[in-house]
Amino acid sequence: MKMTGSQAVMQSLIEEGAEYIFGYPGGAIMPVYDAMMQYLEKIKHILTRHEQGAIHAAQGYARVTGDVGVCIATSGPGATNLITGIADAMIDSTPLVCITGQVGSPLLGTDAFQETDVVGISMPVTKWNYLVTKAEEIPSVIAQAFYIARTGRPGPVLIDITKDAQFGEIDFKYEKCTRIRSYVPKPEIDEEQIADAAKLINEAKKPYILFGQGIVLGNAEDEFKAFVEKSGIPAAWTILGVTALDSNHPQNVGMLGMHGNYSTNILSNECDLIIAVGMRFDDRVTGDLSRYAKQAKVVHLEIDSAEINKIVKADVPVLGDVKETLPLLTNLINTKDHSEWMARFKELDKIEEEKVIKPEMFPTKEGMTMAEVIRILNEKTKDDAIFVTDVGQHQMFASRYCKRHSKRSFVTSGGLGTMGFGLPAAFGAKMGAPDKEVILIVGDGGLQMTIQEFGTIMQSEAAVKIVLLNNKYLGMVRQWQQLFFDKRYSHTYMVNPDFIQVANGFGIEGKKVVDRPDLEGAVEEMLNHNGAYLLEVSIEKEDNVFPMVPTGASVAEVILEAANK
Repeated sequence: MKMTGSQAVMQSLIEEGAEYIFGYPGGAIMPVYDAMMQYLEKIKHILTRHEQGAIHAAQGYARVTGDVGVCIATSGPGATNLITGIADAMIDSTPLVCITGQVGSPLLGTDAFQETDVVGISMPVTKWNYLVTKAEEIPSVIAQAFYIARTGRPGPVLIDITKDAQFGEIDFKYEKCTRIRSYVPKPEIDEEQIADAAKLINEAKKPYILFGQGIVLGNAEDEFKAFVEKSGIPAAWTILGVTALDSNHPQNVGMLGMHGNYSTNILSNECDLIIAVGMRFDDRVTGDLSRYAKQAKVVHLEIDSAEINKIVKADVPVLGDVKETLPLLTNLINTKDHSEWMARFKELDKIEEEKVIKPEMFPTKEGMTMAEVIRILNEKTKDDAIFVTDVGQHQMFASRYCKRHSKRSFVTSGGLGTMGFGLPAAFGAKMGAPDKEVILIVGDGGLQMTIQEFGTIMQSEAAVKIVLLNNKYLGMVRQWQQLFFDKRYSHTYMVNPDFIQVANGFGIEGKKVVDRPDLEGAVEEMLNHNGAYLLEVSIEKEDNVFPMVPTGASVAEVILEAANK
């Protein structure tokens, strides 16, 4: 088939099964947008209001579907506006193909209008990137891009295409990429490592499983559940690993990290063996590394060899895809009863229940809390919705209290902590899961970073439900200022707009709740509404998220309340 480079871009995306493109047109990518008109029956385009919105939407789509998200932008500022999302996707291992337009190849390096070296800029935050200067390169480069993005440890790739390459004519032929010389997406399994790991697990008296998003990315939830149940070992999750094991599973002991559960943090320093599965020992999980789990041996199951010994030394590394390594390990471990060790978690859970959870979820004080809003959301959705969060206090409350029973039902920005992620990620998630209720939990700070994407919701008619927890502060920063800076609330108070009126201007219905008796009915009204909806809830200013491991502290030094309340 004879076609232009621009047509080849579109046809290649269709060959890879792309369902949606999230993007924003401009001069250097205009030929692709022109060609797009011929393919709208096979692939849909969502016009966002900002390129950062496009890439976060592609992330939301990828996270709920497990497929590669696609976004597109023009050169210069269009391309650089993608960088935050690319960095977010890189650290959270989200598979994306980002396509940017570039000035014509004769103009490269001349500082032409809207010319930016996006390949150079994006190199540290992409799994792979490539500058296309000839039309005939387009099919093979796109094939490689999808292969690299989705295989091994997933991640974002970027293809920068010069304008003359978009206009050029080629004989189109598409072959999907199945291998690239020198690229090994997953390491070979070493059976000796499996045997050594099983020996440590069988000998351990107080073993502890820490699991992360690697299980979700490897579609290994069933294999992980079988391993957990045969082992009898308590298992705690990182913020991105939350959906890998049902929240109600009897061996699921809760969340790790700075705002994780009391027991999960304390007992990291009491276990005699850590089995880390698809997680990377982020600093928010370990606290002070010099005092982290020094008493424990470590087994680390990981697909990316770069993560082994990077932060915590592994006594036994188990390299490979967890979908393959977990069953092999499960076959070699003994069925054991760790009920006495599990009882230690339950003992500490009772302390957290009385000091933190009950007061947060069933408050007696006048002001409403984030935890009680999330409790009601759980009750009213019967735990069947997809929850998306922005970044801040509300994110931690949602992570702690949103009960998850289905795969890929919780979407948040983990490693980069990108405020503004939530709103575009929520409508991207809705595109990927149109039959599911998608509920965004967001703060007043994060919402205003990408509030223009209300326009995308209006135009795409995405029925996203938005729960705005409004405390009129940059809440997480304010909490730190309260606890560690003597309540000097420097530039964290926000004078906000009338959010309901703003939403109404974009055709989105909404309601504001300021009194507790009105909350439950308002949540029901939102869920029953046919279409997008904004529910704003006024939250008490000093509603802090606990437990908390202060920066520089050991995980065993987790605090349950503010000393200077």
